[in-house]
Amino acid sequence: MTTQTPTPIHEAVREHYAERIKNNASCCGGGSDCSSTSESNLYPAELLTTLPAGESAVSYGCGDPITLAALQPGQTVLDLGSGAGLDCFFATKKVGEGGRVIGVDMTPEMVARARSSAERMGIRNVEFRQGYLEDLPVDSNSVDVIISNCVINLSPDKSKVFSEAFRVLKPGGKLAVSDIVTDGELPEAVKQSLSAWAGCVAGAVEAKDYIGMMEAVGFTNVSVNPVFFDKETVDSALDEMKLDVNKYPREAVYKAVYSAKITAFKPA
Repeated sequence: MTTQTPTPIHEAVREHYAERIKNNASCCGGGSDCSSTSESNLYPAELLTTLPAGESAVSYGCGDPITLAALQPGQTVLDLGSGAGLDCFFATKKVGEGGRVIGVDMTPEMVARARSSAERMGIRNVEFRQGYLEDLPVDSNSVDVIISNCVINLSPDKSKVFSEAFRVLKPGGKLAVSDIVTDGELPEAVKQSLSAWAGCVAGAVEAKDYIGMMEAVGFTNVSVNPVFFDKETVDSALDEMKLDVNKYPREAVYKAVYSAKITAFKPA
């Protein structure tokens, strides 16, 4: 591992999510989650019912990496950008008492919220660590499955994120990610906006580049399956970012940005 130096993008993202957790707001762009659906539409009912009565599902995601990962009892799972801990809590139910879940997030307020929620719910097989995805505080070859939900797009150095993910996975390990990707180039005004970075848009890369970065560090059997957003979802996100509508065509964003179900493996 190396020591990650925070960039202006890291700081913008951290400030954005610190504010959102204080206000109990969800997700990247607007006041709802990325896909403009409630948690009840992101996750199957059997996952939602594992939360204790009275616990709210604060989601910052754009999909369901838990189902995508097909977690098994006894596995060690790492969540990249674990936020308030929702996916980690779901994962603990899948891996059982013999399994272990680790969440890593760079935002102190998120880590604190996740830890307090775990303690309140009495979940013992999860821990939350503060750190950068580009410099994971996790041992090499120690994780069976990595999950992530609408986070890798936020990193200014995705190749390093994938390199670190590959390092910590055990041989034969699986990566299962829900993330924002693009089909074609985003307008330059969007790519240069820090608020658009924090909003899960500016940092998104083309699916072919996403695949290329993963394969370059050693991942195999990389699969990217798109889930497109509707116009209202994109409008809501762009409006919240307060980008000048005269500087970029919204139609280009409508056509370019989508969520994806992404899986890959570290060779055994």
